[in-house]
Amino acid sequence: MQTLYTIESADEQLPPGKAVKLLEKHLEQSRHIFVYLIHFITQVARYAETDSHIRSSKHLPSAQDLNVNTKIAGNEILWKILEDSSYIKAVNEIKPQQWDNSELVRKTYLQLVETPLYKEYIQLQERNKKAEKNILEFIFTDLMLPNDDFISHMDDTFIHWDDDAEMMNQLVLNFLQRPLNTDFQDMLGAEKRKFAHELLETVLGKKEFCMELIKPKLKNWDAERIALLDMILMHMGVCEFLYFDTIPTKVTINEYIDLAKEYSTTQSGQFVNGILDNIHKDLLAQNKLNKVSYKKPG
Repeated sequence: MQTLYTIESADEQLPPGKAVKLLEKHLEQSRHIFVYLIHFITQVARYAETDSHIRSSKHLPSAQDLNVNTKIAGNEILWKILEDSSYIKAVNEIKPQQWDNSELVRKTYLQLVETPLYKEYIQLQERNKKAEKNILEFIFTDLMLPNDDFISHMDDTFIHWDDDAEMMNQLVLNFLQRPLNTDFQDMLGAEKRKFAHELLETVLGKKEFCMELIKPKLKNWDAERIALLDMILMHMGVCEFLYFDTIPTKVTINEYIDLAKEYSTTQSGQFVNGILDNIHKDLLAQNKLNKVSYKKPG
């Protein structure tokens, strides 16, 4: 969607093959954001050791200064991440530390240590897999994402943060569930990357044909005045109807309604739903849909 929007917004037509390169550039930018988010979580957790060192190095440290609890710095999931070869390779390649904001890390850690969840966590006598995961999730969902300073930092650092934020939320939470199942060099995987390439090339190649199906459904709408993103989403939906036989039409419609609601205008969800639903009914009546069914025989 982002790639198609960039292409459609450009003043000149992209040469053949450039669209896929642009898609790969967008995917790489998203990978950088993901690696940095994981890096930031680890920085906050490991700040316990920095805090302990700073406080114990005071001229007249108090008993509290000399006894900072550093349990979170030894979090088992944290160290699975830090010792993962794929993550190490990504860090060496991307260098997420280039975007570090040490003061923001410090403030996030200090906010963390005042929370009831953290106080409960450091009181646990044994390492508990659920507690180890929960405290890292908490840093992300309750201290990073709702923090205006953190969001401003992400906006300033990554041009696509606003577009990627919701997806990153899900990716990070999925990662913390199974940290060793992620390939930081290829987050999409071969199958999803192939689908992304094929969908992009199909939408671009079948643009005029899709427009012939969409235009009659616009009724009183002027095609030139419809939000560009809405038009792109409808083209993508029609292409999935016709050329991707393993994707159920209901899944396609629901997906593009959600995208329209999230990224376009307040009326876009209803508008895209109406157009795609009408086109779907026509294609169904004309027996032009050939979807693969995975239902087991009764």
